[in-house]
Formats: sequence, structure tokens, C-alpha cells
Amino acid sequence: MRAISLFSGGLDSMLAVKLMTEQGIDVTALYVHIGFGSTGDVSEQLKRRAELAGADFRMVDVREDYIQNILFDPVYGYGKNFNPCIDCHGYMFKIARALMPEEGASFLVTGEVVGQRPMSQRPDALRQVSKLAGDNEDKLILRPLSAKLLPPTKPELEGWVDREKLLDINGRSRERQLAMAAAYGWEDYESPGGGCLLTDPAFSQKLRDFIAHEEFGVEDIDLLKYGRHFRLPDGAKLVVGRHKEDNEALLKVVNPDYIPVRLPVAGPYSLLYHGATQADRELAARIALTYGKSLPGERYEVKVGDEIYEVEPFTSKAEAQKYFVLKL
Repeated sequence: MRAISLFSGGLDSMLAVKLMTEQGIDVTALYVHIGFGSTGDVSEQLKRRAELAGADFRMVDVREDYIQNILFDPVYGYGKNFNPCIDCHGYMFKIARALMPEEGASFLVTGEVVGQRPMSQRPDALRQVSKLAGDNEDKLILRPLSAKLLPPTKPELEGWVDREKLLDINGRSRERQLAMAAAYGWEDYESPGGGCLLTDPAFSQKLRDFIAHEEFGVEDIDLLKYGRHFRLPDGAKLVVGRHKEDNEALLKVVNPDYIPVRLPVAGPYSLLYHGATQADRELAARIALTYGKSLPGERYEVKVGDEIYEVEPFTSKAEAQKYFVLKL
């Protein structure tokens, strides 16, 4: 008997897998890659955590489809930020259901806990997730951590799993999960609430600003993950690295809509929208220079794309910060 378990690398998803493998169920831990789960490549980390819980690991990349069909038009709306959690979970289950024949799986598993998240894990929200996933009649979605608080599912009714060995965890306290992790000797798992950038206020604000000015695509996701973000007077976006890690990440961004801003002194790596006006390009050069090791009153040649602009930095960063996207 095999199941597919939605897998985030968080403790709840690891425990859900473990409760199944302890009952002799073979599990494929499925990470549905929507693009907003991390600021780096965590595939090896996720695979290690899945194996720790006793599962095989699989990742599917659905970024393009997610942006086109879920992110901007969710049936059940957004949470506090830009997070369409109910629609997102339902979408992930639809992906998992479609993979069941290929994986030889008989049912689906998730680490969702009743009452843990105010938007997506209320009992009525769980029913909405099942409806979106097309699971109203089949009852194939098993939530092992809270199963005893929910109506029996087909895996329980058919005797594929023993309901008595499932749990009745409720609410936001993680005391029982942490105790289980300690008993298993686990220390490597995602911190709660740390998995999705769409729940982050700063990232959500940057995303809202972006879609107000430009069409959003897969290649733009990484652009929003790093750096200081500026919206210039004529509408261009400027991203300026904050530290070494930011600079290295921005150097790896592949986005044909953005051109580099290169300084003649030590300082941040920056990217500017390629359609920027001459005024915005000159301003971008000044802002980037202000965050570099430059001297007020001195003029420097800054390369913006293929053009050179001779500019001087602002006398203080406060002058540059008035163009910040974030107003938190």
C-alpha cells in the first residue's frame, strides 16, 4: 500500500509521513514547487528530511501554472497577506491526485492540524480544501495528526490504516509535535510559519507593488526575494543588494527585463528595469552609488546596462529611501 503525502519539510509534514510509515505504508513525500517556498534551493534538504521520516521524495515544478491559475484569482481569497492558502492547498492536492496512478498510490496524506492556522486549517476550511481537490466523495485525504477529530476517511474505513494509531492534535500549540520530534531524535525540520513567502508582509507588499506596474511571471519570483526595492518616479523598479549574500543571489537572477547597475567602487550589485527612462536610469545610478563606498560631492562613472552615467551619490541614504517600495 502506498500513499502520497504533501511535504513541506516542516515538522508536521514529517510527522504525518512517519505515522504512515510506522503502519507499513510506503510513502512518496511530494513537494509541490510553487516558487514561493524558500529563498534558495532546498531540494536536497527536503529529500534528507523525507528520508528521515521513511519516505521517498519527489518534487514537481508547477510555478507557471500556479501563477496563471491560482495566485491572482483564488476562489476563497487571501489570508492576512498575499496568501491564498485554501486555494493553494486544494491545488496541491489536485496535483497529488493526478500523480496517484503513476505512483501507485491509494490515498493522500497531509500534515495539516485542525485549528493551527486561522485561515486554512479550520474544520470548514479543510472541507473547502477537499472540495477544491475534488475529494468530497472519495474521502482519500487523511490528516494523521488530527484524524481523531475528523470524520473517518476511506483509508481508515477500509482498514488500510489503523485509526487508533492516529492522533487528535488541535490548535496552535506545538508541544506534542516537538515531543514527538525529540522522541524520534529529529532536529532538522522547517520552523513553523517559515515556509511560504506569500505569508510574509514585506514580500507581499513587494509583490503588490510589482503587479501594479508590470506583468508578473516565473522569472520575477527570485527578483522579489532579495535586496532593497525602490520604485522610481517614472515607474521603473530598482533592486539594490543589502549584503554579500544578496549580491551573490542577484548575480544569479536570470531575468531579461532587468539590466545590471555596476559601480566603480565597492558596493552592492543592483538590477534595474530595462525600460527605465533616462531620468530613472540616472537616479538608479545615484541610489546604488549611495549604498556603495562613495564620497558625497564626488562624481563617479556608473554603468547602467551598456550606458555610463556620471553622477554623485546622495548626501544621505534618507534621500534614497524615499523611493522605497516597503512602507511597513
